[in-house]
Amino acid sequence: MVINGNLITLRDWELRDLPAYSRWLQPGQEWKRFDAPYYPSPSTEEIREIIDDQRNTIEFSDWPTPRHQLVIANRQDNQMIGQVSWYWISEETHWPALGIVIYDPQHWRHGYGYEALGLWSDYLLQAQPSFVRLDLRTWSGNAGMMRLAQKLGYREEARFRNARVVDGQYYDGLGYGVLREEWAARYPQGFVATLR
Repeated sequence: MVINGNLITLRDWELRDLPAYSRWLQPGQEWKRFDAPYYPSPSTEEIREIIDDQRNTIEFSDWPTPRHQLVIANRQDNQMIGQVSWYWISEETHWPALGIVIYDPQHWRHGYGYEALGLWSDYLLQAQPSFVRLDLRTWSGNAGMMRLAQKLGYREEARFRNARVVDGQYYDGLGYGVLREEWAARYPQGFVATLR
């Protein structure tokens, strides 16, 4: 699967992505300071298992529909710079939450995340008609994610005060959401049309 924007491509994983992915999962990466730093980093053994699982998925072309994750690749060289994903908050009510990470800080604040999350949101709403809403979760220490959500039309729907601890300091846990009809009204020709 390939979804093209101007700056990025969302695509299925390739074997050549795995060495870079393994490096980005190692401790001490800058992106981890913003992407749920209140959770522990995976151990060396867990990283090996993650990479092995991803390798098996690639080798057997075992892709679910809709996709649960896609690589964010730079359009210039098709190199992996991040990934988008989703998971269930409540499968019974068709309530997914989205995730995005741009690993390399040199790709931050240049529109890569905006394109990736916009294209991903659009894809999921088209690929899964049962989704009536999309959700994403972040924390008050991740100002970039908060701005990105609002720029795309996601609304802050929940604030869990002092729910996250990072470096001994309390932060709020935040929930953002957009309804299918709100997305359709904001992007009537689809998100990609706004990139032209």
